Amino acid sequence: MNRNFKNKVIVVAGPTASGKSALAIDLAEAFNGVVINADSMQIYQGTPVISAAPSEDDKKRVEHRLYEIFSPDVNGSVVDWLNLAVEEIKNCWAEGKMPIVVGGTGLYLDNLMQGTTPIPETSVNVRQKVMQKLHEIGVNKLHEELALHDPITASRLSPNDTTRVRRAFEVWLQTGIPLSEWHQKPMIKKIPEARFIVVKILPSREELDERCFIRWDKMMEQGALKEIEELAHLHLDKNLPAMKALGVPELLAFVEGKMTFDEACNLAKLHTRQYAKRQMTWFRNKLKADVEILSCYHGLKNERENVILGVKKLL
Repeated sequence: MNRNFKNKVIVVAGPTASGKSALAIDLAEAFNGVVINADSMQIYQGTPVISAAPSEDDKKRVEHRLYEIFSPDVNGSVVDWLNLAVEEIKNCWAEGKMPIVVGGTGLYLDNLMQGTTPIPETSVNVRQKVMQKLHEIGVNKLHEELALHDPITASRLSPNDTTRVRRAFEVWLQTGIPLSEWHQKPMIKKIPEARFIVVKILPSREELDERCFIRWDKMMEQGALKEIEELAHLHLDKNLPAMKALGVPELLAFVEGKMTFDEACNLAKLHTRQYAKRQMTWFRNKLKADVEILSCYHGLKNERENVILGVKKLL
């Protein structure tokens, strides 16, 4: 690696279906890079089609890391990912390669670049206990119990927000300190020496909607339904992150006979649009970028050359 690349990290961020994975591959080829996953669903095994994980052809072009690393029965957290991502970034530097972090999970990127609260990691035992409790009493009752120990956090969370309610309860159970108190403590950067060059894709809503619909139809052609049928046979807790990925709950409902295939697909498309809209809002308001692309990335020659040139000037 060029010595000017030392301690640099390229971050490619954008909403689902915006072309960020293709852009990350092009940048990796241009800068002797390794693509590192920052998508909270692509870390799970068993659903490479529905989560749009890199294809075998993608992996042949450049090296990809932190994709499909957890079994779908694992309740992974942002801390789990962050520790692995920091390790892989440092590995890339040691190998003389450019780390290129790509994903649409704002929480992951924010914790990597801005720092994270010094909350201790929760143990597997604690996570299992809370998951079992959630299964037994439901998220609304767990929210009520959380309010007894951490009323500030509980007041900020929807009683139906399974992931955040569970996480807040885990932290309290593990540490005896409310999550709201942990959030008052100074942020800690896991990799303070890193300098991030951020490329952000922000297409129009109309273009992104069309891309989401096209990708969903393509996923169906590539075997997404078969993935969900195989996932259903595992009889996993539906509160697990892997079971809540875009399209998974809807297709599971079809597999279980609770809705028609067309109903499942239409609902999945609606939820995908809503999720993409939330991503766009977060990236527009929360993520400062060095390079902005105001349309989906298609990998055309001029498009690719312009982005590469823009990034090169910043290295």
